[in-house]
Amino acid sequence: MILVIDVGNTNITLGIFDKEELVSSFRMTTKIPRTSDEYGIMISDMLRTRNVEQSDIEAVIIASVVPGIMHSFKNGILKYIKKTPFEIGAGTKTGIKIATANPREIGADRVVDAVAAYDLYGGPLIVIDFGTATTYDLISADGSFLAGVTSPGIRISADALWNQTAKLPEIEIKKPASILAKETITSMQAGLVFGCIGQTEYIVKKMIEESGIPDMKVIATGGLGKIIAESTDVIQIYDPALTLKGLKIIYNKARGK
Repeated sequence: MILVIDVGNTNITLGIFDKEELVSSFRMTTKIPRTSDEYGIMISDMLRTRNVEQSDIEAVIIASVVPGIMHSFKNGILKYIKKTPFEIGAGTKTGIKIATANPREIGADRVVDAVAAYDLYGGPLIVIDFGTATTYDLISADGSFLAGVTSPGIRISADALWNQTAKLPEIEIKKPASILAKETITSMQAGLVFGCIGQTEYIVKKMIEESGIPDMKVIATGGLGKIIAESTDVIQIYDPALTLKGLKIIYNKARGK
């Protein structure tokens, strides 16, 4: 079994692959400071609830955009899972050519998403990840990462809305029945969700227009992406496990499989 881990700004998402099948996934929060022992014990316990022992894990692969926790996190894996984790970084064989001005600036999560989307669905395509930030990445027919757009994620926008105003409450992020809201909570939900839908449609349209590539697929992932994907026809596929699949694909490439 292979343990794949996506360390994001909000959550750490872990997946277990048995051969090529994703058999389980689970999450923990990123922002709580933890020691290597806490990380190791939590991961070991989560594995055991899935009837997986540390001896069942052949390898661990990580993509991280949170360097500040990685020393403790990787040490926890080494101490409790007994494997030295393979972390994706500059020089990792991915099959994607980064054709931007500074390739090292592209986050590991975006590269992993691009690898998965291109390998599973083919190019040209736009990959949208509705995470802490919402990212839109353009991948050409030959697998080159050509351009990317970064905007605040839905939850960042929501946090700003209720933390920077005196009377607006913290709310559940969901799509209301109508944009014609009659009270405060649904008016906030309408602004957040319909605003993100509008942003998605406009950015995708402009990326297609300015790239001159009319026949692009649009693949979406990310925790809140399902709400948006179900509400617009510019997204063809919503794949919630895209990043985990990309990690396994990169592991296979790195091992020459």
